[in-house]
Amino acid sequence: MALKLGSLLPALRYAVIASICFKLLLFPAYTSTDFEVHRNWLAITHSLPLSKWYYEDLSEWTLDYPPFFAYFEYALSQVAAYVDPGMVVVQNLNYHSPETVYFQRTSVIVSEMVLVYALQSYLTSFPENTRQTAYAIAMSIYFSPGFLIIDSIHFQYNAMLFGLLIFSIVKIKQGKLLMGGILFAVLLCFKHIFLYLSPAYFVFLLRAYCLDISNLKLSKPWAAIRLRNCIYLGSSIIAVALLAFGPFLYMGQLPQLLQRLFPFSRGLCHAYWAPNVWALYSALDRTLFMVFKRFLNDPVYAEDKSSLTRGLVGVTSFSVLPDVQPRATFMLTLLSQILSLIPLLITPSFDNFMSALTLCGYASFLFGWHVHEKAILLVIIPFSFLSLKDRRYLTPFYLLTVSGYISLFPLIFTSAEAFIKYLYTFTWIFVFYNVFGGLAPVRFPKRVFLLDRIARVFLLGFIPLLLFAGLYERLPVLRNYEFLKLMMISSYCSVGIIGSFIGFSWLYFFA
Repeated sequence: MALKLGSLLPALRYAVIASICFKLLLFPAYTSTDFEVHRNWLAITHSLPLSKWYYEDLSEWTLDYPPFFAYFEYALSQVAAYVDPGMVVVQNLNYHSPETVYFQRTSVIVSEMVLVYALQSYLTSFPENTRQTAYAIAMSIYFSPGFLIIDSIHFQYNAMLFGLLIFSIVKIKQGKLLMGGILFAVLLCFKHIFLYLSPAYFVFLLRAYCLDISNLKLSKPWAAIRLRNCIYLGSSIIAVALLAFGPFLYMGQLPQLLQRLFPFSRGLCHAYWAPNVWALYSALDRTLFMVFKRFLNDPVYAEDKSSLTRGLVGVTSFSVLPDVQPRATFMLTLLSQILSLIPLLITPSFDNFMSALTLCGYASFLFGWHVHEKAILLVIIPFSFLSLKDRRYLTPFYLLTVSGYISLFPLIFTSAEAFIKYLYTFTWIFVFYNVFGGLAPVRFPKRVFLLDRIARVFLLGFIPLLLFAGLYERLPVLRNYEFLKLMMISSYCSVGIIGSFIGFSWLYFFA
C-alpha cells in the first residue's frame, strides 16, 4: 500500500499537501486524555510481553482495542523508542515531552495516508470524465471536521480506520466482494465499534456472494448455495480472526481480552452525551427533576441521584424516569437494523448496501448503549457516498453533518483550539453546502422529505445556540446549572440527527 504524493490525482495531491501543512501548525495544540491513552498503549506494547498487554492496569487508560490495533501500536512503539525512550516506559504516566507530542502528531498524519489511498481508489473507480461528483464526495470526507477535531486535535486514528472501511466499500463497488469482506474483517480486528455496520455486510455478502437465487428451487433449496464462495469467504474471515486473536486464544486469554473490548459495566451515556435518543431522554429526566424539585415538597426530589450529567463514566441512574437497561437498547438497535436489511436482502444492489450500511450506523448511534459522540462518523462517512444520489438526499445530509460535527465541539474546550474548530467547521459547511447544492441532480421534481421546509430554520438555530454556549461561563445566574450547556447542545443536535434519520429512512423505504 505504498503511496507517493506524485502518484495521486492532481486535485487529491494538492488537498493532501494543504492538509498536511495545516495540521503541522496544530502540533502545539492541547493534548487530550486520548493523547495519553495512546501514549500508554505505546508503552504497554513496547515494554511488556504479549501475554501482559490486556492485563496491565497501572494506568486507568488500559488497552481496550482489538489485537490488530495493538499490533499497530507495537509497530509505532519501535520507532517511538528511538525518538524518546521515556515515551515507551509504562511507569511514565502523563508523559508529555515535546518529542512525544511531535511523534504522536506525526503518526496521525502518516496513518491518514490509508484514507488518501482509499479515496484515490474510489476516484479511479469512475471514468475520468465523470469524476466531478466523486471528487466532491472525496474532498468532503478528506477535509471532514470530524477527522480534524477527533484525530488532529483530540487525538485518535479514525482517518486510518475509515480509510480501511472506504477501501472495503470501493472493492465491493468494483464487484470484488471477497476482498471487500476480507478488508472489513481486518477493520473489525482494528476497532470493534465497526461491528455496528456488520449486519449490512453480512446480509449483502450472504445474498450477493454466497447465494444464487436464480437457482433456487423448492425441491432443492440447497442448489442456491454457492458452496465454493462460502468456503472462500468463511475461511478468509477465520484466517483474519486467527491472525488477530490466535495468540491470545493459545494463551487462554480470550475471556480477558473480550472483557476489555466489551465493558458492559459502563453506563448508558458516555461522559459527553452523544446526540441520540438517550440524550433527549436524559434531558427530559433533568428537566423533570428540576421542575419537581422546584414545585414539589416531596423529599424524594431533595437529592439529585442522577449520575449521567456530571461527565462520569459508570452505571447510569436517572432521578425521575425509569433506568434504561442494556437489553432495551440492544433490542431497539436490532429492530431498527433488521428493518433496514429487508430491502437489501430482496435486492442486493450497491445502492441498497450503502443505504443499509448508513441505516445500521444510524440505528447503533441513536439507540445503542454507551455511545461515544465520535461514533457519528459511522453514519456520516457512508451517507457521504449517497449524498449526491439526487437532491432529495441533501436535506437529511445537511442535518446530519451540521448536527453531527457541532456535537463534537464540547471535546475541544480551550480557547485557541475552539476558534479553530468554529472556523474550520463552518468553512466546511459553507463550501460543501454550496458545492453539493450545485452538483446534486434533480431526478424527482416532487420533494418528499417531510422536514425539508423547516430544516433550514433548524440549522440557523445553531447560531444562537452556539452564541449562548460561548457566553455561558459569563452568566452568573447559570453557574448553578452545570449540566445545562452540554444538555442544550446534545439535545439540539439530537433533534437534527433524528430528523435526518427520519428523512433518510423515508427516502430508502418509500421514495
